[in-house]
Amino acid sequence: MDGSMLVEGQRLSGNHDSLAFGVQRPTPGAIYALAIGGGFAVGPREGRRVVFGRNKPEVHVCIGEDDRRVSRQHGLLTCQDGRWWVSNTGRLPIRLPGSQYLFNDEDSLPLAAGYTPLFVPGTRGREHLLELYVAGDDGARPAPRPSDVTDPPRTWRLQQDERLALVVLGQRYLLHEADPQPMGRQQTADQLIELQPEAGWTARKVEHMVTAVRARLSKAGVPGLTREEVGEPVGNKLNDNLLRELLLSTTLVPPDLRLLEDLP
Repeated sequence: MDGSMLVEGQRLSGNHDSLAFGVQRPTPGAIYALAIGGGFAVGPREGRRVVFGRNKPEVHVCIGEDDRRVSRQHGLLTCQDGRWWVSNTGRLPIRLPGSQYLFNDEDSLPLAAGYTPLFVPGTRGREHLLELYVAGDDGARPAPRPSDVTDPPRTWRLQQDERLALVVLGQRYLLHEADPQPMGRQQTADQLIELQPEAGWTARKVEHMVTAVRARLSKAGVPGLTREEVGEPVGNKLNDNLLRELLLSTTLVPPDLRLLEDLP
């Protein structure tokens, strides 16, 4: 993206790559904000503001356009003292990574350089994702996230049904909950049946599919995916290690939660 175009801001299309992958040729100090329908990027300037919320004509980034629980102007990104800050101007709290909540009457929170997902609650348990990316002062991407396999992270290839099953299994991780755990295989199967009633999902099918993915990644060198490595009792450790590898390698990213939007 041409840095000169960010002086007054630039629209990001709805098919823009997830900001979890970083930004090509980022402008130093710029902020990039992306929701399911598109986003906005703008360079740093003291007092500059980026508004996000439901009322598309009056915000820079529209989020939850069809969800009346999202406020018309739900939040604000402000450039102040050389940093970008997020504040809540809506009725419901905004959830940040680690299950930290930002309420309407609280002070703004500073955003670190790099990637930050925000979640705005909606109706019937929905959560609307707003991806943020703050470019460092030198315009460079932050160092790759740690991984026991490769540096930079290696993205693993998944079949379409494997990705869906793993997103259901690991939705708590993608939602950045504190101390997340994998969903149980029966609960995972039940949600998959709701999404794809004709696909023949069962708990056994989920278990076999996840086991096959673990075996494939283990053969490729990913540690901690076999019983021999983790020891007894195994518990959820194998799937926990698998999901953390898929997130650290950016094989699964928060926008993958869109696959679950048809759930009741």
